[in-house]
Amino acid sequence: MGNKIIKLSNLNKTIRYLKKNGILHAYYAARERIEEERKEDYCYRTPSAEELRRQRMETADLPYRFSIVVPAYETGEAFLRAMIDSVWQQSYDGWELLLVDASGSDAVEETVRRIMEEREDARMKYWHIRENKGISGNTNVGIEKASGDYIALLDHDDLLAPDALYHMVKALEEAKRQGRKPVLLYSDEDKLESGAEGQLFYCSPHWKKTFNLDLILSNNYICHFMAVEAKLMKSLQLRGKYDGAQDYDLVLRVVSKLYAAGDVRHFMQDILHVPGILYHWRCHADSTAANTASKSYAYEAGAAALQDFCDSRGWKCRVTHSLHLGFYQIEYLPDILSVRRDVGIVGGRILDRRGRICAGAYQEDGTCMYEGLHKEYSGGSTHRAVLKQDVYAVDVRCMQVRPELREVFEEITGTAYQERRILCKTAMGRQERQIAEVSGLCCDEAGYRKLSLELGRAAAQKGYLVLWDPNVTLSYACRS
Repeated sequence: MGNKIIKLSNLNKTIRYLKKNGILHAYYAARERIEEERKEDYCYRTPSAEELRRQRMETADLPYRFSIVVPAYETGEAFLRAMIDSVWQQSYDGWELLLVDASGSDAVEETVRRIMEEREDARMKYWHIRENKGISGNTNVGIEKASGDYIALLDHDDLLAPDALYHMVKALEEAKRQGRKPVLLYSDEDKLESGAEGQLFYCSPHWKKTFNLDLILSNNYICHFMAVEAKLMKSLQLRGKYDGAQDYDLVLRVVSKLYAAGDVRHFMQDILHVPGILYHWRCHADSTAANTASKSYAYEAGAAALQDFCDSRGWKCRVTHSLHLGFYQIEYLPDILSVRRDVGIVGGRILDRRGRICAGAYQEDGTCMYEGLHKEYSGGSTHRAVLKQDVYAVDVRCMQVRPELREVFEEITGTAYQERRILCKTAMGRQERQIAEVSGLCCDEAGYRKLSLELGRAAAQKGYLVLWDPNVTLSYACRS
């Protein structure tokens, strides 16, 4: 039954995508989705009772306290009970649950209050507010009343994994040993489907990365489960004008605050990825997890929040929607290197004769990210292969280098730095981009990759980011 639900939701997504983007893009999106579904072999394993007991004993003396804020509105009783149970069953005991209910009817209020009181647990706190202030305003009520060291957000119909807080506090302890105090933590997540007979199916795992500045400026990949240092959260709160994307706006303002306080490579260590599926995002007819069209206003709010971030930094740019809802492109009006002082090198992708990625973005070990992916594919449900993101290195044949690094470029490559123009297809139409002229180099693929990695390393040592922009594309440049 679970597979049927997933396939039906995929069919609906394809129809909406076709209407929005046309038949060619819809064809490749559907083909990629089918291939991804065939490959997916995912099974979430709930920790055993013995494992949870061990975790509880291991962390019993740790001092951290998490305030979990849940804004509720006309929540179904079954969903509400499941959400509350998922908090109450945490293997780490240092938590409080603050449920702020804006439901309009007295009957719903009475039901919610009764469910909260059933546990007779002083850590569980309930407020009913007569005025529905919207999701941001309602959540802020809980944020203001929170007493924990970190404040985490949980949707009223979603679930925490029973070891969610355990892994968070373990990550905090490890950071403490390294002399760090993270201000924002986030985990991996999956989606939760319900079958006809009430059975649950976990699917679509979202395995995330270490914090990546330009990736978060393309999409709120942090999403769930997220916890923010309490003092910072209370000072920022959520902004009602971005309801629907209030979490994204919050993340961007955390980033902006850190950005202003220090160099970019240093502040990124203050945002900590905690590996592991710690959050289950429930899919039902009205949720954005299952139906991206159900809250289209959320994607407009996300674009507005991102534009606000860019404007606050003084960047001359325009935020546009990509082909995929909830995923954005920042189009820099002047040259990106003149707008972004933190970016040292920007580069694109290189395609082979079959139209597949063969070079472009590299990891530290020299692995080519997205190698072999068809040029029309987006990289799966996370669409990472079509998003700007910071990488270890980009290919020397398809890069532009800021003036401060051009002497380094010449030392590493042994050639003078010159540029040539290429045409690129972007959200704003076809635009000219500048890339380094390397026709004088005579290398095999291994040689080009070695030079690329050396340049990426040199840029990082001088404190710069290396940005990969998949809109910049060269074709047939790889040698077999």
